[in-house]
Amino acid sequence: MLSTYYTVKKDGGSHEVVIQKSRFIGTIKRVESEEEAQIFIQQMKKKYHDATHNCSAYMIGEHDQIQKANDDGEPSGTAGVPMLEVLKKQNLKDTVVVVTRYFGGIKLGAGGLIRAYGSSTSETIKAVGIMKRQLMKGFSITVDYTLLGKLENEIRNSEHILETINYLENVEFVVFVEDGKETTFQEWIVDLTSGQAVIEAVEEKYVEIEVESTKE
Repeated sequence: MLSTYYTVKKDGGSHEVVIQKSRFIGTIKRVESEEEAQIFIQQMKKKYHDATHNCSAYMIGEHDQIQKANDDGEPSGTAGVPMLEVLKKQNLKDTVVVVTRYFGGIKLGAGGLIRAYGSSTSETIKAVGIMKRQLMKGFSITVDYTLLGKLENEIRNSEHILETINYLENVEFVVFVEDGKETTFQEWIVDLTSGQAVIEAVEEKYVEIEVESTKE
């Protein structure tokens, strides 16, 4: 499993731009398989069945094993490939994008099409948002209520992710820690609580953090 990778927000979204009177509607989504990507592309083609083109690209797999681009009737290499290049530049995994075009009467030429489909893809990514998925180790930290305020403040101001606080007989913090920093974290908690905390390892999972997208 990768310790860190980037993808789009789970449910995706869409964004529209108008270039030389043509409407370009970018729709993007996170997927886990090529089958999911193809289903999404067909859904967009059905939704925008009256469009001039529904061009697509996707990149799937831990090592980007599956990469596909489709021009859907646009001149070869002017739509799907520039869309895929944006996914590559932004290092997005498990992502499918469809750019729908309603022709506005002005021909853009090969260079214009490449720029239009590329910029529509990057604008859609920016509008929807990029998530950093980081593999982190979960810890349960149980302390007496007298330590609640201090510990909550320290954890919130640290690099670690405070997922939940459970108010039980004692207070329990569920915190996720970056891979490789588990020992340092536990020592830090012991020091903060003067050894009064009960620390237990729980699940390991990907934690999602929204990041700024680069506009390519």
